[in-house]
Amino acid sequence: MARWLCQVCGYVYDETLGEKDTGTPPGTRFDDLPPDWKCPICGSGKEVFIKVEEGAPAAPQVTTVSDVVMGNLAAWGVSLVFGIPGTSSLGLVDAVRKRPDMRYIVVRHEANAAFAASAYNKLTGGLAACLTIAGPGATNLATGLYDAKEDSASVISLNGQVEMQYTGPGGFQEIDQDAFFRPVTVFNNTIADPKMTVTILEKALRHAVLDRGVAQVSVPNDVQKEPLAAAYCSRKSCIPDTNIIPDEREMRRAADQVSRGKTPVILAGWGAFPDTDLVLALAMKIKAPIITTFRAKGILPEDNPWLVSVLGTVGSPEARVLAQEADPLICLGVGFSKQTNVPLDRPMVQLDIDPVKLGKNPASVSLWGNCHSVLPKFIEMVAEREDGEALPRIAILKEKIRERLDAEADPHAVPMRPPYIMKVLSETIPEDAIISIDVGENGWWFGRNFRMKRQRFVMSGYLATMGFSLPGAIAAKLAHPEKTVFCITGDGGFAMAMAELVTAVKYHLPMVVVVLNNRELGMIRIEQQMEHYPNFGTDLLNPDFAAYADACGGRGIRVTRPEELESAIRKAMALDTVVVVDVETDPRRFV
Repeated sequence: MARWLCQVCGYVYDETLGEKDTGTPPGTRFDDLPPDWKCPICGSGKEVFIKVEEGAPAAPQVTTVSDVVMGNLAAWGVSLVFGIPGTSSLGLVDAVRKRPDMRYIVVRHEANAAFAASAYNKLTGGLAACLTIAGPGATNLATGLYDAKEDSASVISLNGQVEMQYTGPGGFQEIDQDAFFRPVTVFNNTIADPKMTVTILEKALRHAVLDRGVAQVSVPNDVQKEPLAAAYCSRKSCIPDTNIIPDEREMRRAADQVSRGKTPVILAGWGAFPDTDLVLALAMKIKAPIITTFRAKGILPEDNPWLVSVLGTVGSPEARVLAQEADPLICLGVGFSKQTNVPLDRPMVQLDIDPVKLGKNPASVSLWGNCHSVLPKFIEMVAEREDGEALPRIAILKEKIRERLDAEADPHAVPMRPPYIMKVLSETIPEDAIISIDVGENGWWFGRNFRMKRQRFVMSGYLATMGFSLPGAIAAKLAHPEKTVFCITGDGGFAMAMAELVTAVKYHLPMVVVVLNNRELGMIRIEQQMEHYPNFGTDLLNPDFAAYADACGGRGIRVTRPEELESAIRKAMALDTVVVVDVETDPRRFV
């Protein structure tokens, strides 16, 4: 058996394998092919083929570098790989194909692959991977990977790379990927030597988990195919105990500050989200109201008697007053975003896993650790308060917030106003649903007016990039197929990622996509207004989003009047497919 090379396009005819697409059975010799046989890739005749390899019987199936890469990922619990296949990643893609414990979710733009992987980690704490080609595939990942970097989400990024012998100026689809990814990653390397495969990949996985960020590994096309027999480590043997507990003297100093304080207030951030019960236990012991950052919205149901509201630009005046009067302000896993605008002149106790965020003011006591490990000991140390006025005061504040939100939700205004849309969604979306939101006016109204029960939501936090919500919803449905998934987005953000609607249809990921369609980049209009610029460049020419959903194989529902909204949402939830609810709304806020 021999192999024959087409000198025009590089296709190799292997006599052992035959050619499936032309109906040529395995074992057919090249000389026995019909005289008019054509190259299945470029259509050239037999005369342009030359023999490149002779004689040896077909080699037994071997394990390749690509197989070992995917075996290691699977051993670490990676089951979802998002991306787009291409020339420089075919070996890695084929290794995914051969694994029944992995799914390759083919998206329509690489940035959305990275958004989905980031959202998957934010929702589950587990790892998902991106897998794309060299050059443009790698560069397209950048925005989604930067979202993961900014929000400390663990993501594995795998990229093909051109064959090593072609590396250098003039290489096709070649960039210096090590240099390109360096600002985005906590680990970044190229597997140039097959023997280094397991070492490099294990370091990438460890860094992604322990450093809570993006680890990128490039694998040249020729190296992907190299034979390699290598055992892979299991996750249990790779990751040590990551619990961090501060010095007991510092914990007692922090507990004393809380015990001496007159009006303690808890500000719960994203870092505290997994430890709801502990946050609530601390609040009940020291009789402290709980306010949250935007990302931590939903840490407790909004009807919980100790929870007030969100602090920050999407928050309430009541939360702002509590933060400014706090003595001390107890910050649990808070990132101190500009949008949260945490008052830094208050006595403060900070608890955070990231030491860089500690010591925000001279009056703060800093505790380096995670909430899960520190709070049980801290709760034991703080003195219990007897304050019969705490809950009644919180109830008064919450009633003011409720009355204001109800008054804003005008059920008669046409076009519909966002406060009314959020009120209907609050009353209609199931308590155990997962919500992926976008950036812009839609996200502002969600943060301010949506009333969380026990739902989870995911967003692009610090990077605040439009287009996140639809790939985020895809990740949510893949992670939790049993749950109802909502995507809440604006027309601007949806248009940036709307190609992924066919991805959701292709993989049968039923979800409800609510598009707040005001035909404008509404947040930019507001920003121009705040900086006293005339409105310019924010108007949008939109297609019929409902008709687009139908064209993609899903369903579309157009809503123009307030009385139609609730029934449209309920109908969308009942349909076993992807449904776009295109809601005509008003770009104005309170005028």
